[in-house]
Amino acid sequence: MEKKVLKNKLLLFILSIVMSIPVAYAQETTYDEKTKQELIDLSKQKWQWMADKKIESLDELFHQESVFVHMGATMNKEQELNTIRSGGIQYKHTEIQETSIRFVGNTAIVLNKIRLTAIVGGNEVVNPFMVTEVYVPIEGKWKLGSLSFTRLLGN
Repeated sequence: MEKKVLKNKLLLFILSIVMSIPVAYAQETTYDEKTKQELIDLSKQKWQWMADKKIESLDELFHQESVFVHMGATMNKEQELNTIRSGGIQYKHTEIQETSIRFVGNTAIVLNKIRLTAIVGGNEVVNPFMVTEVYVPIEGKWKLGSLSFTRLLGN
């Protein structure tokens, strides 16, 4: 009888430890205004680097596994850098109209409502977009994991 009680207590103890693990890992990190401003500044800088074709700076910012979703294509890091380098898409001017930041754990999601002037296929185009940028902290630096353009209607 004592063995059974001891066994049940041990099982209950182990179960309580196992059940508490997800709670410990599920807690979200909170970021201060300084961190939010750092991400806003980084996002703005990224647009300028894209316009200036600063491939080395973009290469450092983009995570190796990053993805880029455009209106007509999805690209990996190398494809995106090559497109910028070659002028396949030439970012002329990005007017940032609104910016918001949300955090999921340590992942930062930056939403930018923009009006983008670019040269695509030799033609200048102006499009309103909601751009989703996903940043993750790696070794003390924010790395861009995803950049997705969603064209807005009626703007």
